[in-house]
Amino acid sequence: MIELHNVTVGIAGRSLVRGIDLCIGDGEFVAILGANGVGKTTLLRSLCGLHPVKTGEVRIDGTSISALPASERARRVAFVTTDDALTDALTVRDVVSIGRFAHHRWWQWSPRGDDDGAVDRALGAVRMSDYGKRLFATLSSGERQRVWIAMGVAQTTPVLLLDEPTSHLDVRVAHAILALLRELARAGTTVVCVLHDLNDAAAYADRLMLLGCERLLAFGPPDDVLRPDLVENAYGIAMHAISTDHGVRIFPVTE
Repeated sequence: MIELHNVTVGIAGRSLVRGIDLCIGDGEFVAILGANGVGKTTLLRSLCGLHPVKTGEVRIDGTSISALPASERARRVAFVTTDDALTDALTVRDVVSIGRFAHHRWWQWSPRGDDDGAVDRALGAVRMSDYGKRLFATLSSGERQRVWIAMGVAQTTPVLLLDEPTSHLDVRVAHAILALLRELARAGTTVVCVLHDLNDAAAYADRLMLLGCERLLAFGPPDDVLRPDLVENAYGIAMHAISTDHGVRIFPVTE
């Protein structure tokens, strides 16, 4: 369980989102939405302790994230972002294996008995089982994105945080990744990710967190959050919502 109590986050002395109080349950899939620059990534980084909150407290299973040693945080929370630094000379399998370091003591560099299986399952989950020996540098941007997600899956933590996991992906692969995250949530992993496509978020997430105007505008099921007035307030563009057999879908109003 992730709990936020009166959390305010910001950067460079400026507050981005103020006074957030909410709880994300075990096995929930939550998507963070909002315009560029409103604090989505900053909030996500605060959930795993990589960015300090300005006020309030983030708790993981009742324990303040700031009180957990880095090694323990890494066993509880996996954070997936795109950072190609120092990875171009590695194979795909080597990159995914980095996720297993959270389960090693600092002096243990040789593989553990369960590492290979975890890496195999992670590569299979993102449909890259045949890419293990490829150099990371030879991959397309979309393929690299899938490798980063596999690294987070291989970490086998109860909480998985992802920053824009479908950027650079074509529509088929993007939906495959979102379906994978949906499956992980059903199996008990708490998944929280930043998304830009409102309708993708509505199709796959249990609840949506809509940020804007330096606050949490809404947090709840897609049908409650993707109201035209709320979305227009967040993005500054008139929107139109329609109800379908698969839930609400929302589109810009065009002349």
